[in-house]
Amino acid sequence: MSFAQNPVPDAEWDAFVAGNAGGGGTLVFGRVTYELMASFWPTPFAAETMPDVAQQMNTLPKVVFSRTLNEASWNNTKLVKDDLSGEIRKMKNEQGQGLVIFGSGSIVSQLAEEGLIDEYQIVVDPVALGKGRTMFDGIQKKLTLRLNSSRAFGNGNVLLCYEPLAG
Repeated sequence: MSFAQNPVPDAEWDAFVAGNAGGGGTLVFGRVTYELMASFWPTPFAAETMPDVAQQMNTLPKVVFSRTLNEASWNNTKLVKDDLSGEIRKMKNEQGQGLVIFGSGSIVSQLAEEGLIDEYQIVVDPVALGKGRTMFDGIQKKLTLRLNSSRAFGNGNVLLCYEPLAG
């Protein structure tokens, strides 16, 4: 994930990231993203460099969907082994602040197919990698989105907020 570290300092971006992490809700991960996040956020380095974000990431409730993990040891994490769509439907009907998916492309594509994502917040980071996966990899049907808002930051990052259209 070192590619995501923008070398251009931007206090507005840093404040957005810290505020976004403090937005609450339940964090939803697939195994790969969960392992990446769980290996970073509980570390002293994360606490020193991004204390507000680290505190939120470590205390918010988390759900990891994985058929291969046997345990989820990161603080406040529930492991779910099957029925992704059914579990998300159940969680969406519960009281609370909502669900937030960071990365986890296979989760996004499965939930998009089921019409279970209410909003997509996509950050365009001005880095060309030349390879990788699309977050919509595996979607079998057309997904039409409507732009609700956008925000450009001084470091070149752009936040795009979309909602799916019925259809």
